[in-house]
Amino acid sequence: MSNPKMAFVKVLKNKAWFKRYQVKNRRRREGKTDYQARRKMVRQDKNKFNTKKYRFIVRFTNKKVICQVAYATIIGDFVVASATSIELEKYGISAGLKNYAAAYATGLLCARRTLKHFNLHETIKGKEEADGEDYHIEEEELDQRPFKCILDVGPRSTTKGHRMWGALKGGVDGGLHIPHNNKKFPGYQEGDGKEEGTYDAEAHKDRILGKHVQEYMEMLQEEDPTKYEAHFSKYIKDGIEPDGIPDLYSEAHSKIREEPDAETAEKKSITFTKEDENMKGSDGTEHVRFKKLTLKQRRDKVQEKIQAAQAKMMEEDD
Repeated sequence: MSNPKMAFVKVLKNKAWFKRYQVKNRRRREGKTDYQARRKMVRQDKNKFNTKKYRFIVRFTNKKVICQVAYATIIGDFVVASATSIELEKYGISAGLKNYAAAYATGLLCARRTLKHFNLHETIKGKEEADGEDYHIEEEELDQRPFKCILDVGPRSTTKGHRMWGALKGGVDGGLHIPHNNKKFPGYQEGDGKEEGTYDAEAHKDRILGKHVQEYMEMLQEEDPTKYEAHFSKYIKDGIEPDGIPDLYSEAHSKIREEPDAETAEKKSITFTKEDENMKGSDGTEHVRFKKLTLKQRRDKVQEKIQAAQAKMMEEDD
């Protein structure tokens, strides 16, 4: 027996509702872009027409850290400089490419590349030693006005101690002017009531130099060697010992400042020859490229299938 109360339930998603429904943007559906935040970052004053507003973009994947400096236009975003943590292998960091220390090094690399792109790398040096201290390039006495960016972290939550702050700190120490405070950095303790919060720069320095990884490696070495070999197999393969991790990152920071340029990929001089639907490359590879059919050819193809199906049915009846 049906419930009599169910007859009075109001149908919300009726035909009129579906007619008015507007599909969200593709990158919003994929969870990649927070358009409300993007509008605020991209919006420019009317009296600053055609003045580029730069963003320091930080993204994390399952395998790497990505940092970019880009500006928005009507036709799309243009990237000025970019860096990924995979490039850190050139500077001696071959493992742990998505932790806090790798994020700092990637942010530093992106900052130095950006300043070199604008020929500001000699004028603006940034902070040459990663000590975790609060640093703002705009407070320094410089002849050149600092290069300003806005931090863009996408849809990620800006939680305290997140790796995104490592990339931010790397960009700031690299010489970029990115408005921020130290309340989200590791080592900051909020005050109780009227007392102001305190910032422990030494704790932040330990994160930047990967000492938290070092302590975890040493703990696993003593307590669970099997788990240590499984978790840090890449470190073991490359001969990275726990004691050498802070020095490894310090040396990488120095190398990044000396040579921040990206390696240009060699162009592959491969030629292709077409034979019917097959494409044969000079390197011995083959690819299939189907030719697009005309409307008449597609209709004829459908009619052939219908006739073949009818003929098969006639044979079965006989």
